[in-house]
Amino acid sequence: MKILKQSLIISIVMLILCGLIFPLFMTGVSQIVFNKKANGSIIEVNGKKIGSEFIGQSFTDERFFKGRVSGINYNTYSTEDTIPNKDGEIGYLGVASGSQNLGPSSEILKDRVKKDMDEFLMDNPTVKKENIPTDLLTSSGSGLDPNISIKSARIQVDSISKSTGISKDDLNEIIDKSVQGKSLGVFGEKRVNVLKLNLEVAEKLGLI
Repeated sequence: MKILKQSLIISIVMLILCGLIFPLFMTGVSQIVFNKKANGSIIEVNGKKIGSEFIGQSFTDERFFKGRVSGINYNTYSTEDTIPNKDGEIGYLGVASGSQNLGPSSEILKDRVKKDMDEFLMDNPTVKKENIPTDLLTSSGSGLDPNISIKSARIQVDSISKSTGISKDDLNEIIDKSVQGKSLGVFGEKRVNVLKLNLEVAEKLGLI
């Protein structure tokens, strides 16, 4: 009976410590020390929330830079999904993150890459097929990658300059301004956040 009582007391104490006090403490610390990150790193323009710097978006306007392909179509709240799943079926994927996990031998993957490549070449007629950066034709593991490589940004400059009237020099300057360093200064490659990049373009066009 004594052992049972001690076990019950320990369980209640640990439940309060680990299930209540610790989570509340960590939530409080994160809100004070890392307020922006703790709340999703939301980007606001003129008081309006337009997205998170950590979640990619699909940009279809020819005046803006395009991001990576997404296995979940980025817009996870849409009931319309134009990307086929691993069985080749098209349907609503729901709120999620992830990839399609299609291997090199997958015909679905080959068809998707060819389609995206053809569309990119149509939008960027000065670019040769062999020069398209890999990250523009492959989806990330999360399907939510908000970044592209510097090369992927620069290769779109010609077409965006033509669509916007912004000089190539100005667009390259915007890219340079938007470059982010390696993670922790060591991991990965330097990259460009597509949303932030397009905000600079929108500001240049007087849209915001």
